[in-house]
Amino acid sequence: MSTELDIEITDIRRLTDLIKDKYGYDFKDYAMSSFRRRIKRVLDIYKFKTVDKLIQVLDTTPTFFEEFISEITVNVTEMFRDPTFWRILKEQIIPNIILNHDRISIWHAGCSSGEEVLSMVIMLHEMGFLEKAKITATDIDTAIINKAKTAAIPIKNMELNQKNYTSAFGSEGGQPLNLKKYFRDVGQESVFDKSLLQNVTYRKHDLVQGAVFSKFDLVLCRNVMIYFNQTLQNAVLTKLHESMFKYSYLAIGSKESLIWCDIANKFIVVNNEEKIYKKIKD
Repeated sequence: MSTELDIEITDIRRLTDLIKDKYGYDFKDYAMSSFRRRIKRVLDIYKFKTVDKLIQVLDTTPTFFEEFISEITVNVTEMFRDPTFWRILKEQIIPNIILNHDRISIWHAGCSSGEEVLSMVIMLHEMGFLEKAKITATDIDTAIINKAKTAAIPIKNMELNQKNYTSAFGSEGGQPLNLKKYFRDVGQESVFDKSLLQNVTYRKHDLVQGAVFSKFDLVLCRNVMIYFNQTLQNAVLTKLHESMFKYSYLAIGSKESLIWCDIANKFIVVNNEEKIYKKIKD
C-alpha cells in the first residue's frame, strides 16, 4: 500500500492540474503536508495503489469527484467549539453590531456539517436577536452542505456539545442550560428545531475561486485556512475583507493569523486570544 513518501510532488501537481481543468477546483495552494495526508487517506479508503489510478478514476468518473471532495476537505467540528470565543461573541461582538444596526448579516465560511451555524442560531435566539439576523452558511463540499441542511447531529456527539454550551454560557437560575430543548431524538440523531432556521441560507461556495457575493457584519472563517499555504491564505483573507462592511468583524481559527498578510493594516485586533478582528479600512 502507498505511503506518504510514495506520493511525489509531480503526482500531486498532475492531480491538481486535472481537478482544476476538469472540475474547476484549485487545490494547488493547499498546504502540501496536509494535502498529501488527505490524498493518502483517499488512496487507502478506495484501495487505489497509485495516484495514477486516482487520477484515472477522477478523469473518467465525474460522480466520484463529490466523494473525493468530501474526503479531501476536513469536516471535524462541534457545537460551541472554543467556549470562551462564544462568550465574547455574546457579551461584546454581537451587542456592538446591534448597537449600530437594525439587522445583522453573518457569514459562516467553510461551515462544514453546520454545528457552528446551529450554535450561532441558539445564541442569537437566546439574546433575542435571531429575527434581526440573516445568516449565510457556505462550503465547497456539496455533500457536507446537504448534511448541514438536515440540522441533525449524532446523539453520541451531544454530550461534548452540551459541555461546550455550559462552559460558554453557564447556568440560568442555578440550573445548567440544557441544549436538548432545541433538539428531538430520531434514531441515532438529535434533530434541531427547524423553525429556528428560517433566516439561514446554505449554499455551495468555493473560498478559493468563488466570487464575492455579499457584504457582512460578521464573518466566521475558523479553522479553514490552516489547510492553505500562505499564498492562498492571503488570497482568501483579501476576499473575506472585500465581503465585509467597514467596522464589521472577522473571526478566524485559534491557530490562524492576520499579522503577516497583505490586508493586515486594514484590521485592528479586537481579541488576540480568540482571533477576532475589526475591519477599519476598505
